[in-house]
Amino acid sequence: MTLRYQAAAAAAKVLGVSVQTLGVRAPNDFEDAFAEMIRSRPDAILMVSDALTVLNRKRIIEFAAVNRLPAIYEFVFLVRDGGLMSYGPNLSSTGAKVGDFVARILLGARPADLPLEQPTKFELVINLKTAKTFGIELPPALVSRADEVIE
Repeated sequence: MTLRYQAAAAAAKVLGVSVQTLGVRAPNDFEDAFAEMIRSRPDAILMVSDALTVLNRKRIIEFAAVNRLPAIYEFVFLVRDGGLMSYGPNLSSTGAKVGDFVARILLGARPADLPLEQPTKFELVINLKTAKTFGIELPPALVSRADEVIE
C-alpha cells in the first residue's frame, strides 16, 4: 500500500497536484478521515485499496456521493458498487497468473525460483450514472477510452 501511495504522490507532483494522506488503520478511523475531508475539502479522492478499505467500501462510496467528491478506485467492483471510476489491474488476468504460479508450485517448482511478475493488463471503468448524480460531465475522450462504461 505504501508503494502505491508513493507512486500516486510522485505522479501528483509531476502534475502539480497536492496530496493529503488520510490513512486509516481501523474501522473507527474512517470518521476522522471523513471529518478531515469536510474541514479541508479535497478536489477528489484516490482510494488506495487494502482489506480495510475494501470491507468499508460502501461507507467510502456513500461519503463521496453525499459530499459530491469525485473518487477513483483501483478495482472495477468498486465502480460497480457506485464509485465514479477505477483504473487498475484486471483481476481476472491477475487471478489466472496466480493460478499458474500455484500449479507450478504444486508440480514441484520452488517459489524462490519463480519470476516476479507485475500485472500487464489494466482497465479503466467509468460509472456515468454516478457522474450524473455528482453533476460531473466527463470529457468524451476519457469516456471513449474506458474499457467499460456503466450507464
